[in-house]
Amino acid sequence: MARYFLLLLLILPRLGRADVTLPALLTDNLVLQQKTTVALWGWATPGEAVTVATSWQKAPAKANADAQGNWLVRVPTTKAGGPYTITIEGRNKLTINNVLLGEVWLCSGQSNMNFPLAKGAAKWMTGVRNAAEVIPQAKSPAIRMFTVAQKVADVPQRDVAGSWAVCSPETVGNFSAVAYFFGLEIHQKLGVPVGLIHSSWGGTPAESWTRQDVLEANPVLRPILTRYALGLTQRPAYETALADWKQEKTDNPQTTRPKPEEPLSATSNKSPAKLYNGMIRGLEPYTLRGVIWYQGESNAERAYQYRTLFPAMIANWRQDWQQPSLPFYFVQIAPHKGQNPEIREAQLLSWQAVPHTGMVVTTDVGDSLDIHPREKQTVGHRLALWALAQTYGERALPHSGPRYRAMRVKNGEAILTFDYAEGLLSRDGDLREFTVAGPDSVFRPARARIMGRTVVVSSPQVVQPVAVRFGWAKSPMPNLFNGAGLPASPFRTDQWRTPTQGKE
Repeated sequence: MARYFLLLLLILPRLGRADVTLPALLTDNLVLQQKTTVALWGWATPGEAVTVATSWQKAPAKANADAQGNWLVRVPTTKAGGPYTITIEGRNKLTINNVLLGEVWLCSGQSNMNFPLAKGAAKWMTGVRNAAEVIPQAKSPAIRMFTVAQKVADVPQRDVAGSWAVCSPETVGNFSAVAYFFGLEIHQKLGVPVGLIHSSWGGTPAESWTRQDVLEANPVLRPILTRYALGLTQRPAYETALADWKQEKTDNPQTTRPKPEEPLSATSNKSPAKLYNGMIRGLEPYTLRGVIWYQGESNAERAYQYRTLFPAMIANWRQDWQQPSLPFYFVQIAPHKGQNPEIREAQLLSWQAVPHTGMVVTTDVGDSLDIHPREKQTVGHRLALWALAQTYGERALPHSGPRYRAMRVKNGEAILTFDYAEGLLSRDGDLREFTVAGPDSVFRPARARIMGRTVVVSSPQVVQPVAVRFGWAKSPMPNLFNGAGLPASPFRTDQWRTPTQGKE
């Protein structure tokens, strides 16, 4: 009996104790941001002492888990290199192997960021045009890829699901094509390891990737939450109406009654804040160099609101990562029959208004009939130009197409000036996609010609120009470029009311 009592005394102190555990990002093959101080964190028994030792520095870092069992240390990193190991020791001991120091980027958005190199299971995952060429060449072990499992969550999650993969022809095919081409160019130009954290989901609006209190605090964005809450109350009525519609369709296949519009459900990936909760919050505070973003299609119907929403989301992420100047480079939506010009304008205005951002224009690599254009290498390359120029100090590197700056009128002609206008040129013939309006606000096709760093626009039908628009269509085919071969963004000089203004 005494023996059993002694054994119980030995066991009791261990009851309620937990092994040290780590988030999914802190696993073998990871890349940590070089030449900075990075966050390493996890969970343990409240009060437990945790020691973190890295093979690139002598002194270990130490922390004690707080009352909720959370612990975090900040570790200095040296210049790019590896492989290294990280050892975490508390009640138990964990070792992370094959660690590299390099450049770390978060790659997020909707389906055009999710679009893989190889043909995928979904019909829209047609693969990039040059997949047969680039996949066999993807022998880049210094590029590491982490894909976040898609998850809808009602509350912020402390972790995500996923693992790091070493880039190879066997692992790269299902990875984001835009993220891969971006990372490959950064790796090749800088000669350092690159870590790419891919977190995207097709068909999702920006509010799904934004923290709920950010939406609540902004009167322009609050209607998003109101609409969602109303949709939840309308769900039972929708289910009944849908059943009636299906029955009518069965009884009379020729019926013209439209299918009932489905409100958002609590489990929808379009629900506000829920992808932030499930796919972004658990990545924090992993130290990043920057973010690349390809999204906007799902906000086109409320494009005017996106002027507020997108900058608010960027500010949200920067705040959470405690990096107010976190680089954020994004892709302007490509021409497509279903995308209005206002969403491109909202993105352009965000670039102009938000510091430390950059925008890639894709008017020359879109597909008017396919919202998922297959030419992703150009997109990744143009994102890399922004990073190389603005983040990595290659200031002289051309990285943006012409951006409209100002208009003046002289002798019945509108004279437009641009930033990034070195070597303005028209590709494949005369300039096209320019329209001009007079005081009647009616836009008419215009003749446009390049004069140095300006474009002169006129029309015999408009004696007194008041406003000019360029590429202002769902599927424009503009041909204004600068000498670096980068296309000009669509724009308008007027502030007249547009169809999405007032939509909440």
